[in-house]
Amino acid sequence: MRKLYFSNIVAFLFLFATSVFAQSEHHSATSATADSTVAVHGVEATAEHAAGAEAHEEGKVDLGHMIMHHIADDHKWEFAHGIGVHLPVIAYTKDGVKVFSSSKLEDEHGNPVAYEGLILEHGKLHAEDGSHVLDLSITKNVASLLVSAVLLLLIFISVGNAYKERGTKAPKGLQSWLEPIIIFIRDEVVKNSIGEKHYRRFLPYLLTLFFFIWINNLLGLLPGGANVTGNIAVTLVLSVLTLLITNLNGKSTYWGHIFAMPGVPKWLLVILTPVEIIGVFTKPVSLMIRLFANITAGHIIMLSFIGLIFILKIWMVTPVISAFAVFMNIIELLVAFLQAFIFTLLTASYIGSAVEEHHHDDHH
Repeated sequence: MRKLYFSNIVAFLFLFATSVFAQSEHHSATSATADSTVAVHGVEATAEHAAGAEAHEEGKVDLGHMIMHHIADDHKWEFAHGIGVHLPVIAYTKDGVKVFSSSKLEDEHGNPVAYEGLILEHGKLHAEDGSHVLDLSITKNVASLLVSAVLLLLIFISVGNAYKERGTKAPKGLQSWLEPIIIFIRDEVVKNSIGEKHYRRFLPYLLTLFFFIWINNLLGLLPGGANVTGNIAVTLVLSVLTLLITNLNGKSTYWGHIFAMPGVPKWLLVILTPVEIIGVFTKPVSLMIRLFANITAGHIIMLSFIGLIFILKIWMVTPVISAFAVFMNIIELLVAFLQAFIFTLLTASYIGSAVEEHHHDDHH
C-alpha cells in the first residue's frame, strides 16, 4: 500500500507539472506571434469591450461572448458576474521577470490597460512593443489544477490513514465510498486490459489518471468552475503521457506487429507499416480530442440553454428551459465519470497491447 500510494503522488505531480508547462508553452506560442500590430489589437479589444458594454446597456445578451468567456482560460477567476479573484501575473520579458496582480491590467470599468509594458488581449498576455513574452502566470486553469491537486492529496491521504487505522475492518465514510471504485478500476479496467503479470506496474498511474480527470470534470460543473479538461493543452499532456508510457514499455511483439507483421507478405509491409506507424500517434490524438470535445461541448450546451432564457425574455419558457438544463446537468455528471473511465480504459488497453507477450512461443 505504501508503494502504491507514493507512486500515485509521483505520477500526479509529474502530470500536473507537465500540464502547467503545456499551458505556459501555449501562452508563449501565442505571445511569440505578436508584432507591431499589438497596439491595433489592443484598440480592437477595447472596442469589443465597449461594444459589449453598449449591448449590455441596451439589454442585449452576447451569448457567444458569455460562452467563450466561460470555457476559455483567463487571468481572472470569476465565480459569478462581478464576483471574482484577480490571479497573479508571472511574465518573463526582455526586461526580466515581472510579477504583479492581473487587476493592474484593467481599469475600474474592466477595460484592458497596459501595465509595465504588458497588455491583455483576448485573454493572452502581450508586450506593447511586440517583443517576446513567456507567460508563466497562475491562470484560472492552473489555479483549478492546484485546487484539484490539493483535493486529491487530502482525499487519498485520508483514505490511506483510514486503512492504517482500521486494517482489515469494514471501511467507513469516504473509504467505503472510494474502495469499490478503486477495486472496479483495478479489476475490470487495468487487470483485464494489461494482464495479471504486468498490471501492478501501471496501476498507480492509471488510478491517478482516472481520479485526476474525474475530479476536474466535476469541478468544471460547479458554478464558476474552470474548464480544465476542456483545455486542449491539458488533454494534450495526458495523451502525450499515454504515448510515452505505451511505447517506452513496448515489447518485441508490439514493435514486430508494427514494422514486421507476422504472416504478411513483405511487399505489403510497404503499405501497412506506414499505416501502423501513423496509428501509434493517432491513438493518443483521438484520446486528446475526445476528452476535450466532449467536456467543452457539454459546457456549451448547458450555457446555451441558460442563455435562451435571457434571449427569448418569455417567462413561460423559463420553467421548461430550467428543467431541461437541470436534466442536462445530471447527464453531465454521468459524462464526467464516463469520460474519465473511457480515457483510462483506452490508455490501459494501449499499454496492454504494448506489454503483451507472444502466446505461441512454446509452439515454435
